Amino acid sequence: MSLDTPRIEARPERLTAHEARQRLEHERNSRLTQLRAVGEAGQGAEEVMSAQKDTIERVLREIDAAFTRVEDGSYGICLGCSKSIPVERLEILPYTRFCVPCQRATTV
Repeated sequence: MSLDTPRIEARPERLTAHEARQRLEHERNSRLTQLRAVGEAGQGAEEVMSAQKDTIERVLREIDAAFTRVEDGSYGICLGCSKSIPVERLEILPYTRFCVPCQRATTV
C-alpha cells in the first residue's frame, strides 16, 4: 500500500450505547447551558426568549426520550420505517427518532 493512499476507516453501522450516552450527555449539557443563558438574558424581547425556551425544553425532552431508547435497546432504529438510522445522522443529531426520509415525511 502506498503512503499516499488515504486510509479509509470502516464506520460502524450503529453507535454503541456508551457512544450514544456520551453524545446525548453533550447535547443535554449544551441545551441546559442555552436555557440558563435565555433565563439570564433579561426581559428585553420576551416573545423571542419564550420561543427559544420552549424549543430548548422540547429538545431536552427529545434527549431524555433518546436515553430511554438507549436503555431499552431501540436507540438508532427509525420509528417510521424500523430501519437503522445511519451513524452519520446520529452523530449530528443524536436524539433523532427518524431517518432522513421518514423525517421529511413527518414534516410535510
